[in-house]
Amino acid sequence: MILRQLQELIGGIYDVSIAHDVYDFLVTDRAQLPSAARSHPTEEQLIVAVADGGELGVSLYLDPALLERLQDADPLRSLHGGNVADYWTALEGVSHFVYLAWNCGHDKTVSLLELELQAEIDKYIASYWLLKRQFPQRFPAELARLLFERTHIDSTLAAGREPLYRRASGYAERFCRRIEQLLRVRGAEPEQKVLAELRRFYRLTDARKLAHIERSS
Repeated sequence: MILRQLQELIGGIYDVSIAHDVYDFLVTDRAQLPSAARSHPTEEQLIVAVADGGELGVSLYLDPALLERLQDADPLRSLHGGNVADYWTALEGVSHFVYLAWNCGHDKTVSLLELELQAEIDKYIASYWLLKRQFPQRFPAELARLLFERTHIDSTLAAGREPLYRRASGYAERFCRRIEQLLRVRGAEPEQKVLAELRRFYRLTDARKLAHIERSS
């Protein structure tokens, strides 16, 4: 099941675990979404609601056609230009789910900027790890350019949040460009340093993440 594998991939990279399976929160029927969420024609959407008693309700919507395409062209077996957009869409949803669940499990609040920033970083890092596994002798030099320079924000889907998404993408690019430089140094020791850096960063608050990127890039 690809979503569970993506959850495990993210959990392994950042050394985090949550007591929930993403499939228990998956919705594929848009008619089941709250009326406010149904108006946005997105293929991926994390729905978060807070009850009167403070209990958090979470659902992850993914378009069934998207999941079918991923089943037919599994990126975990072969990530390529034909399935990378669908892979990133699904990965973003799983990233949001894992990050929100992990932080809630540690009584930490999560801002929308923080959620989007981490998802953009996850797209780069998880893609790098997949491509390294699939093509061990080749460094994916085109990955950052494809993710940060050739991917554009759809203003219709952004629903007025374009500045926030641009800010998150800009900070994520600065962070990932520095990580890319570290990863270009071949060997087990540099990768272990990168993993340690990623795991420290994952646990920072949004303000500390932005300050870290400002200092380091």
